Amino acid sequence: MSKELGIDEIKQIIPHRFPMLLIDRVLFLKVGQEAKAVHNVSFGESFVQASSSKDPVFSSILIVEAMAQTGAVALLSKADFAGKTAYFGGIKEANFIVQARPGDQIVLTTKLTKIRKNIGIGIGEAWVGNKKIAQAELTFMIG
Repeated sequence: MSKELGIDEIKQIIPHRFPMLLIDRVLFLKVGQEAKAVHNVSFGESFVQASSSKDPVFSSILIVEAMAQTGAVALLSKADFAGKTAYFGGIKEANFIVQARPGDQIVLTTKLTKIRKNIGIGIGEAWVGNKKIAQAELTFMIG
């Protein structure tokens, strides 16, 4: 089943709040398997303003965090994990290709490749338009 989630529904699944809630909308959700979300990069974000006054960017590590939040939505939407917290357990083989800048809409896709007991592994990708800007293998732990 595929569905779209707004910010209120996202906040019911994951505990993140401003300023660390980094996904604005879930465009696609396949419960327990994958999710596709967006983050709209704005110069108004303190993270972006802090990066540089001459060449502001949305930090690569925050892109990874947004991929992890996207994966957490997919994982925690599964009935077995509803109401629990997914902790970011690690990053493996992260690649950063291009920086995201104010005005960009980052499309984040995280596919869960393995779930065993309380540990999940997923592959995250971040795109701006038709250009992949980052990818990483992520590990989640359910608490």
